[in-house]
Amino acid sequence: MENFPDSPFPVRGSIVERRAKPRYSFLAIVELTETAGVMCIQGRLRDVNTKGCYVNTPSTFPASTALEVVISRNDETFTSNSKVVYAHDGIGMGLVFVDTTSDQVDTLHSWLAGLASTEML
Repeated sequence: MENFPDSPFPVRGSIVERRAKPRYSFLAIVELTETAGVMCIQGRLRDVNTKGCYVNTPSTFPASTALEVVISRNDETFTSNSKVVYAHDGIGMGLVFVDTTSDQVDTLHSWLAGLASTEML
């Protein structure tokens, strides 16, 4: 990998790699609620890491919208505050997790540890 002279991010091909943590493919149902409680939508989690996730949804919230995210998988849930980093209308949104409690971080780490071990097989 090389760097553009004015960019701190390594470059892979023509795409700037900005993620500090690897993302893992992860299928789960996601419920997104505006913190104001005005609107709630459901989507499908496409990928996740310890910092955030990408959710496929037919409708999106604008960038910077504060949300509560609830990810359900099997009999477990992960809940965190989050913020919309970017949105692709009609496709989905990139979210960053914010102020996640330690017990929820433990749940996420447990899920990711299982995903990381299956990628190595």
